[in-house]
Amino acid sequence: MGEEGDGVCCRTALALGARPRAAPSPEALFQAGVSAYRAADYARAAEAFRHSAARQPAPGAPLTRGHADWQRRQTGAAILAWEQAQWLHPFDPAARQNLRYARKAAQLEAPELAWYEVISTWLPVAWWAWLAGGSFWLAISAAMLPGVFRRRKATWHQAVAAFGFMVFLLCVPAYIGVQTRSRLGFILPPDTPLRLTPTHEAQTVTRLAAGEPARCLRTRGRFVLIRASRTLGWVEQAHLGRICPASD
Repeated sequence: MGEEGDGVCCRTALALGARPRAAPSPEALFQAGVSAYRAADYARAAEAFRHSAARQPAPGAPLTRGHADWQRRQTGAAILAWEQAQWLHPFDPAARQNLRYARKAAQLEAPELAWYEVISTWLPVAWWAWLAGGSFWLAISAAMLPGVFRRRKATWHQAVAAFGFMVFLLCVPAYIGVQTRSRLGFILPPDTPLRLTPTHEAQTVTRLAAGEPARCLRTRGRFVLIRASRTLGWVEQAHLGRICPASD
């Protein structure tokens, strides 16, 4: 009986020891990045901030990751990180100021945005879908519910319905702008070749600077077709970072 009990205990201990360790939380990863940054280990700090943002998107992680990448002289990665911070929180002046300084230092232009894309930058990207859906159903409710409950439609019902439809119509272009703006990307390594076809043997059309903006059109294998500075060509996917963290 004692030997059998010992065997059960051993098997239990082995089973407990075989359990994988819990993955670090986004907060723990962020703090690890802060510690590495203070120790001037910028590569480790940038990696910790990247993992923290991947687990829980928040403007703080890409903002600080941009500082770490800038200290590593990774201009493209720093600009991408600050653009992602602005994507999540357009009201943050730090990301805007950092982008202005980095582009001036690297002699780069900001991405050209259509009017509906400019509107989409006025609020955090997630807000537009909520505003569009909420205003639509508010308008429908104000227009339909009085009839459903067999009540006389008052003037304020019509006013609420008109206001809801107005907000909905204003949100639609902004929501489209969010979708098209999510295709923006930024060149990561310096002197990146822009190729005529999606192969390594293809002719090089031009070379792109780190941090230069580009629009992703379509992908083929390990390459992506982009439009950059009014020039069309193919670059390796690993050389382009997407502004939308979920697509990066």
